[in-house]
Amino acid sequence: MGDRVYPKLVGARLRGQMTYRVSFALECLGQGFAQASELVVILALFGQVDSLGGFSRSEVILMYAIASTAFGIADLVAGQLNELPDYIRTGKFDVLLLRPLGTLPQIVVSDVRLRRVGRVAIGVVVMVHALGHNDIAWSPWTALLAVVAPLAGAVIFSAVWVVACAVCFWLVEAQELANTVTYGSNAFTSNPITVYQGWLRRFMAFVVPGAFVAYYPALALLDRPDPLGGPAFLGWVSPLVALAAAGVAGLVWRFAVRHYRGTGS
Repeated sequence: MGDRVYPKLVGARLRGQMTYRVSFALECLGQGFAQASELVVILALFGQVDSLGGFSRSEVILMYAIASTAFGIADLVAGQLNELPDYIRTGKFDVLLLRPLGTLPQIVVSDVRLRRVGRVAIGVVVMVHALGHNDIAWSPWTALLAVVAPLAGAVIFSAVWVVACAVCFWLVEAQELANTVTYGSNAFTSNPITVYQGWLRRFMAFVVPGAFVAYYPALALLDRPDPLGGPAFLGWVSPLVALAAAGVAGLVWRFAVRHYRGTGS
């Protein structure tokens, strides 16, 4: 049933948003400018330093581009989960449980905001620029990695989004905590993990796992050894990490829904 219902729901949402095309275009531009502002910060930083964490400006921009493209796609797909506290607080989530459809897909397709494409577009443009301004030994494998890396990163970000928002089943007003993990992951992955120290790097890089969004794929594209001593194959395993993250997110969501008791609204 879902394979027929979900495309119709998404199509209806998108047609509704395209009704006012000028407003839609302005919202896309706003999302693009918001994403580009992060790039401006990186460029301003390199006006004061020659390298960041041992990487040049072009190399850091490549990591930023992969991370921002991945996060833009994840925001487009999973950003609606930010509304989960409202669903729980108002009892709308109880309505979802009565339907013969998965609760997670129902929330995901409930309000697909196409204006977030502006973030993805800026990320893709910057990534094309970065790929052309870095010394990359192009081969079928590196070309495939350049395409797959942002997609695998989007799956990782989406999985993080699901797990972080699932906390709201126990702590209804925990959206700010969830945002710390989701948007914090975006900020973390936009820079080389070598600039971070101690527990933060280990947690955000390997527990979350943000290092596999942009850092390790960028090292593989640049054919650079990891300054932290990690093996070279880590740059090629992002799709496997994404599958594992999606599996964990699915298990966490199912566990949270099974223990959902409602708020009495």
